[in-house]
Amino acid sequence: MDQRRLKYDSRLPVPVIFHDGLAYLTAREMGEADKEAIEGCGIDVLSMMEDAGTAVAQVARVMLGGVVSGKKIGILAGKGNNGGDGLVAARRLRDWGADIAVVLSDAKGLGSVPAKQLLSLSSAGVVPRGPLSPLGGLDLLVDALLGYNSMGDPRSPVSEVITSANAAGTKLLAVDIPSGLDPTSGEPRTPCIRAAATVALGFPKTGFLNPDSRPYVGDLYLGDVSIPIQTYRRMSCASSPFEKEEVVRVWQSVEPAP
Repeated sequence: MDQRRLKYDSRLPVPVIFHDGLAYLTAREMGEADKEAIEGCGIDVLSMMEDAGTAVAQVARVMLGGVVSGKKIGILAGKGNNGGDGLVAARRLRDWGADIAVVLSDAKGLGSVPAKQLLSLSSAGVVPRGPLSPLGGLDLLVDALLGYNSMGDPRSPVSEVITSANAAGTKLLAVDIPSGLDPTSGEPRTPCIRAAATVALGFPKTGFLNPDSRPYVGDLYLGDVSIPIQTYRRMSCASSPFEKEEVVRVWQSVEPAP
């Protein structure tokens, strides 16, 4: 998840867009929700990242038929907290028996929180690769390059990783949003990940309601990242969407991404 330095007033409800009973947030609203959870409610960033990565790993297992042992999975990790979510997923999937390859878009610029996740993987013997590494021969690719704060066309070297991932002929799972997709408008930038599935974290984004985004989002899941109930209520939700399960399937794409 991303973290923004925004002012908010937890006493005020936030008018949001609802669709089929779920609240969809803009990038700014999602930033306020994250900020309230972390600074207003004391939820630890590492704890939220652990929840996010676990949700991603669970959906990856579903996409691979329920078993990841022996499967080859590539994790495309950016330098921010979205990349950290992907690194947690890499650790969980490795623990479940998968053969993990980690590709870092910017190892030198890695943030302090995702760097802790990389250290955990490195201590287990996982050696990260550079952004120009080949992506062939994998059963699944996880896109954890860019989060909801990203604006405009992806820049190098992330743009090259996205282009390579789309050309790999491997199923893609996006973390929170497909890298290159505007989370608020749903407009695909150039280049943009074409995911077979996306795991939105905490709340789905308003851009997913744009029909033009569907070939990039694919199947949509929603993962619990410990955003407190008072935040859902402030976003005009009567309850948490995770009362029955920690990962909720929102929709199945009619035309899955290639």
